[in-house]
Amino acid sequence: MRKRQTGKRPARKAKVKNIRAAASSQADERPILEPDESQAVPIEPAQPSGTPLESRNGFKSGFVAVIGLPNAGKSTFVNWLVGRKVAIVSSKPQTTRNRIVGIVHRPGAQIVLVDTPGLHRPANALGRQMAEEIEKGIEGVDVVAVIVDAARPFGREDRFPIERARRFSGPSFLLLNKIDSIEKTRLLPLIDAFRREHDWAEVIPISALTGVGMGILVEQLIRRLPEGPPYFPADQFTDQPERFLAAELIREKALKLTEQEVPYSIGVAIDRFMESDRLIRIYATILVEREGQKGILIGKGGARMKKIGTQARLELEPLLGAKIYLELFVKVQPGWRDNPSVIGRLDWRQEFEEFDRG
Repeated sequence: MRKRQTGKRPARKAKVKNIRAAASSQADERPILEPDESQAVPIEPAQPSGTPLESRNGFKSGFVAVIGLPNAGKSTFVNWLVGRKVAIVSSKPQTTRNRIVGIVHRPGAQIVLVDTPGLHRPANALGRQMAEEIEKGIEGVDVVAVIVDAARPFGREDRFPIERARRFSGPSFLLLNKIDSIEKTRLLPLIDAFRREHDWAEVIPISALTGVGMGILVEQLIRRLPEGPPYFPADQFTDQPERFLAAELIREKALKLTEQEVPYSIGVAIDRFMESDRLIRIYATILVEREGQKGILIGKGGARMKKIGTQARLELEPLLGAKIYLELFVKVQPGWRDNPSVIGRLDWRQEFEEFDRG
């Protein structure tokens, strides 16, 4: 039998809303935690010890919500800390549409990261659902981490995540991401601008791409977490079902290969997910809103669709630990982003809730 790495149900019911934020006293003046290049070395996840989850003394565990504007690098950040891909990445804003849980294992600690969609003003039902996902992702966590693109100057839109951090009762971290792409002299004015707006528990410059500053960040996050047993086994890295991960990877490849031609109108529904010991058969439908978008996705002689399928399959096989047979279809469904029933079909959490109610 193949080893399953995603889609397992946690040994304990890990609902964020049942977690109480850890109380923590803060000093009036807090230093900026300066990263160094040694922090770029990834830390290996803790290996399964065979110890029952409920019996580890002195263990620290808790939830951290990751919020920020679109394209701040939240998903890259989560993937780096987890040590594998659990959230899709694209240069297009609002790529993340659902809460993505990434589980970080360290000796004596477990950090459950909740990657949320980029903060934005919703323009349709899909946008409103994404806004709800942000609120659900923040509810009951122990720490809020606000990720900022340090390559951008401070602007009016930055007050959006700041305001959300202000409403959070626990410690909030300011993470200045993408410092590998800017001069260090630009950091201090940016930090001053953000510090005038909010009393941050920690201010940490990082690069989610290279790993600089991430070691310091992990230490500070663990320091703020409450003592308690882990919520997930040591060999689990996300709470996403495998079929949802497959849909997201297909969507990621479609976004990358269509550039700006089909921006936000792509949705992916898994029609069938059939698995055996050696082969997983996946049948998926890519939703678009206009006929012209369908033609762009398919490409001349089906070349682009074939490329999307090949790239998705090659990435899925090592993740799921099996050979993949992937068959893709394209369906034009006008206005699907304003159709709650379609949006619910693409959200695996809603599907589970409906199944439980049934």
